Amino acid sequence: DEFQITDDTRIRAAMPTIRKILSDGGSAIVMSHLGRPSGPDQKNSMKHLVVRLRELSGSAVSFSSDCAGSEAEAKANALGPGQILLLENLRFHSEEMRGEESFAKDLAKLGTVYVNDAFGTAHRAHASTSVIAKFFPEEKMFGYLLAEEVGNLEKVMTKPEKPFTAIIGGAKVSSKIEIISNLLDKVDNIIIGGGMAYTFCKAQGGMVGDSLVEDDQLITAKATLTEAKKKGVRILLPEDSIAADEFAGDANTTVCASGQIDNGRMGLDIGPKAIEAYTDCISNSKTILWNGPMGVFEMEAFQNGTRKIAESVAKATDNGAYSLVGGGDSVAAVNKFGLAEKVSYVSTGGGAMLEYIEGKKLPGVHAILN
Repeated sequence: DEFQITDDTRIRAAMPTIRKILSDGGSAIVMSHLGRPSGPDQKNSMKHLVVRLRELSGSAVSFSSDCAGSEAEAKANALGPGQILLLENLRFHSEEMRGEESFAKDLAKLGTVYVNDAFGTAHRAHASTSVIAKFFPEEKMFGYLLAEEVGNLEKVMTKPEKPFTAIIGGAKVSSKIEIISNLLDKVDNIIIGGGMAYTFCKAQGGMVGDSLVEDDQLITAKATLTEAKKKGVRILLPEDSIAADEFAGDANTTVCASGQIDNGRMGLDIGPKAIEAYTDCISNSKTILWNGPMGVFEMEAFQNGTRKIAESVAKATDNGAYSLVGGGDSVAAVNKFGLAEKVSYVSTGGGAMLEYIEGKKLPGVHAILN
């Protein structure tokens, strides 16, 4: 409400690339987006980031109230070596998300080299992430962050040390089923938690009370379990759950079998038996991919499962495993529990990471490589 930055992870992640440009005598024109605006608005203006960018870079930072056009061009031309120009929110222009070439061309006029360091939007074919690259046939490249993101995902997806365990959580099966399907040919174990677990439980004939269930995904969930068995992949579902009588931090809770939740109750976290089984699996893994929480970890009453899994991933990493954590909620969890420095790599991309795991081509990456 007061335009204070609550999480500057992505700004800090881009700083090594920005510093490299400045230290080599270049000037950096920084373009990005904030939120999902339908047009210009105060709430999503990039001007609120100027002070923090100045603090982190230690350099002069000017601001253009538009990301393209005469003001942006004039300020870009006035930049001296070691200086930064921050452009206004790209998504204030609808042409950005539509990937319009004319808008990309206007952006391209501002610089002589194009560096894409935005892994978080690499899965979008937007003007600033993929279309613009065609105006820099030779002078286009990854920033340090994007190169590191792709390298770490490649390590997990193409050269994992076995046993390889994927921990997949979150609310809906529908948003993760493609990931699970793609992982069946790569992993040894898949641990499932969060609301999506109850669709799998119900698909096996369990009673899940008022837990979150996608009934239109029951057949798909059951087929996935059958396919996993056929391929020798072990899928671990939570044996027990913390069930509550309402979706609230002060709800009445009980521990019960995940397939025996009474009507009027909903599973909001994994239980102690599930934590023990999951921890045992993680501790015996050499490669770990984690995307999605085990429960409603935003509420203290239901954060134990996610915290215990985070701790077990950190411990396995300390014992020599390679761990990659990605997706907004998973990243928020390791940060919340102070464990971000104790895993091998924390990805800044949610949707981009998921689509990469699904085996899809990322337009932002493809545009640089081709």
